[in-house]
Amino acid sequence: MNKNDLVKAMAVKAGLTNADARKALDAFVNVTEETLKAGEKISLVGFGTFGIAERKARTGLNPATKAKIKIPAKKVVKFKPGANMAL
Repeated sequence: MNKNDLVKAMAVKAGLTNADARKALDAFVNVTEETLKAGEKISLVGFGTFGIAERKARTGLNPATKAKIKIPAKKVVKFKPGANMAL
């Protein structure tokens, strides 16, 4: 499912226009991004939790040249599904 498919599905489920569903989805994405950048997590009961994980610096291997490379530490988004998300 891509963004357009998601917008259409949201519009149908919520009885919204596609434009309103797109605005709602864009707002959710923007608020989620801002909240995670601020170092906070987002918990949606029954859906899951978005948070930030820190990856340590490590040594990697360039597969083409077999040369060792340093991979810097970085922060990544993590998602932990809620219990109701079991498939």
